[in-house]
Amino acid sequence: MKTAAILYQRDGYDTKSKRLMGRQAAGEGFLKALARYSTGEKLYCFATNKTGFEDFCQQIRPWLDRDLSLHWIENIQSLKEAGTLYKPDPLIAQLAWQRRYQNPQNYSICGITHTIASKEVMAGIGDLLIAPVEPWDAVICTSQAVKNTIAKLIETQAEYLAQRLGTKPDAKVQLPVIPLGVDCDAFPQGNAAQNIRQEFRQKLGIGREDLVVIFVGRLIFHAKAHPVPMYLALEKAAQTTKNKVHLIQAGWFEDQQQEFSFKECAALFCPSVNPIFIDGRQWNVRQGIWSVADIFISLADNIQETFGLTPIEAMAAGLPVVVSDWNGYQETVRDGIDGFRIPTLMPPGGSGIDFAASYDDNSLNYSTYIGHISLMTAVDIDACVRALTTLFHQPELRQLLGENGRKHAREIYNWSVIIRAYENLWEQLTEIRLQGTNTDSLNSVVIPHPLCDDPCRLLSHYPTQILSNDRILSLGAMAIPERLQTLRNNWMTNFGAVSRSQTPIIDEILATIAQKGSLSVGEILNRYGGDNPNSQSYLSRTLVYLLKFDILRNVA
Repeated sequence: MKTAAILYQRDGYDTKSKRLMGRQAAGEGFLKALARYSTGEKLYCFATNKTGFEDFCQQIRPWLDRDLSLHWIENIQSLKEAGTLYKPDPLIAQLAWQRRYQNPQNYSICGITHTIASKEVMAGIGDLLIAPVEPWDAVICTSQAVKNTIAKLIETQAEYLAQRLGTKPDAKVQLPVIPLGVDCDAFPQGNAAQNIRQEFRQKLGIGREDLVVIFVGRLIFHAKAHPVPMYLALEKAAQTTKNKVHLIQAGWFEDQQQEFSFKECAALFCPSVNPIFIDGRQWNVRQGIWSVADIFISLADNIQETFGLTPIEAMAAGLPVVVSDWNGYQETVRDGIDGFRIPTLMPPGGSGIDFAASYDDNSLNYSTYIGHISLMTAVDIDACVRALTTLFHQPELRQLLGENGRKHAREIYNWSVIIRAYENLWEQLTEIRLQGTNTDSLNSVVIPHPLCDDPCRLLSHYPTQILSNDRILSLGAMAIPERLQTLRNNWMTNFGAVSRSQTPIIDEILATIAQKGSLSVGEILNRYGGDNPNSQSYLSRTLVYLLKFDILRNVA
């Protein structure tokens, strides 16, 4: 089974930062699952330096439960061994351009979506139409909702290019739908869950018969879920039961203003409910807090959200879920089976074009932009009240929906299932790549990256002359061994030595010229350059370097 080289930068896989994001939780879960469930014999890490690879090894080794060797790939030339490069975001266009300096059929590139609402990500998706991506590349969509959005972006950009250029391009990249995963075994079950439930409830002052509703995620109104509709619905539902109702919000605040507003609004709009705020960045809280609750709620109403991992985690913990009928939630939560999806509403197309324009010209920053969109997205509060009231009064239904969700999470979203889907995709990309015809192969005429071309070609009009094969070279004043060694020992005159021909080849060239008196550039290239174009290039720039410091000189 084919695996992939993981493009590793710790920020994409680390949940220990103060600003814990969903993409980081998903990235850490993916890395942990790959270590446990990969069917390959090797794990490849693509890191630009040894420190990055060592960090990768340190993070992943505690999760290895079998003899799986870890390999460092430090440059794109070596990616052919792995066959696929995995990047934990959807921005793969630049990687495709980098690959084009080599052979585009050497390996596949695979990205994955998280949020796609920012203009940087949208621009990156639009770039798929003009970047040298191939049918053996993919951007994994975590939901059909995300795939539909990407398809719209690509289609509208293609229509624009058709109007502008007279031809409509096609994005060759694959867009498979593979959801994010959860580690179902990590959620306490049975007696362990009951013990944690009692411990946390006692610590938080929650009675045995009290009802607990929980929200898990960043406590930020504009980038996750505006809390007031939830507060209003909880207040109405709480009036229907004699049981005391608690709302746990486990997450972290973006700033003091958010914290003040959340707590103020909780007191104003759901005074009958006891609000409990917990720092959800703590590992023991993230793992254990689910056992405290009776119901999970997340009324996401922002365009930052694309999949929504916490409802899956809630189902894995055996909780019935109440979620907004919004983007990825529409696909993960089965209404009336795992919980309830609450209808949402937005204005018609054209109602937010001024926000888009202001965001594009930086009059609005990203947070403000998505905040405006959040405030014109409505969640049906009455429907939420009915869902909560039903669950408050029917413990048997809570149990049934929770068990349905637990089974659904294990069958569809457990990481063991998701990793197999990743590996199947990577295998398919390999088959397409090996069987495909590379119509984009490079030759002496094709420029790998039009906007990042060889400066010797792009700026060929800068110098007086270009090194030609008929130029005759002889030894210069600095070819004396002592002077030559001085140049090699000096940092400034030896700078970039690794990008030139090796010292033994240079010494051999100098010895031959000393014996013959002079040699043409063509003779030197034929004798010492070999058949490899890279060797020829190295030797050409080496000859100019030798001319630069009077080790060689032109014969008049």
